[in-house]
Amino acid sequence: MSTTRHLINRQRRLAAAPPANRTRPGPPPAPEEPDQQDRKPRAKPEPKPAPKPAPKPSAKEPDRGGVGSVRYRVVVALAVLTVLLGGFAGWAAMEAATLHDTAATRNTALTDTARTSEVKGMVTQAVNSVFSYNYADPARTDQAAKKLLTGKAVQQYADMLAQVRKQAPVQKLVLTTTVTDSGVELIDGDRARVLIFADQRNTRTAPKEETTYAAAMFAVDAVHQDGVWKIGNIDTFNR
Repeated sequence: MSTTRHLINRQRRLAAAPPANRTRPGPPPAPEEPDQQDRKPRAKPEPKPAPKPAPKPSAKEPDRGGVGSVRYRVVVALAVLTVLLGGFAGWAAMEAATLHDTAATRNTALTDTARTSEVKGMVTQAVNSVFSYNYADPARTDQAAKKLLTGKAVQQYADMLAQVRKQAPVQKLVLTTTVTDSGVELIDGDRARVLIFADQRNTRTAPKEETTYAAAMFAVDAVHQDGVWKIGNIDTFNR
């Protein structure tokens, strides 16, 4: 009986014990290294550029940064603007004074139409009268010249009509001047300047009858004397 129990206990011990050929687990195998051909070279990181040193402030321009720099620029800009505006104001005042003192602002021909019409009408009649000459009635022209000419115009007129007076009795000359258009350039008080456009007809009957025509352009300076606009200067634009 004891032998049987002993045998059973021995079988249990054998069954609980690991088999003889069973080995203990070893350390885990090392991971296989990839083949040298399958290895890809790793890209080397690019070196970072070294930071540039901050520029040193110039000796002429102090290094002002931030709010101080903005404030400095604003002050300089305001100073320059003040100088410019002050100069412009002075220039504008001088120009305004000059314009107010020029003859253009005193030119009544630009504002007084009645005065302008008066000057134009009287000067036109004066030119028609003194520059028309009839050999048969020279006194008429002489009277008109004495009444309507003054100043330098007296001698200028005498020089211009010297040849006409000389040839008129011989050629039986009749000179007729007709103003076709005129323009008042300036009226300054009792003085005016008028531009004249005129047609001249020259007819002579000896030794044979002949008539010629000519156009004339000149300017006269008129002076208001004794209620009449007289010719004081004759400008033929010949220098």
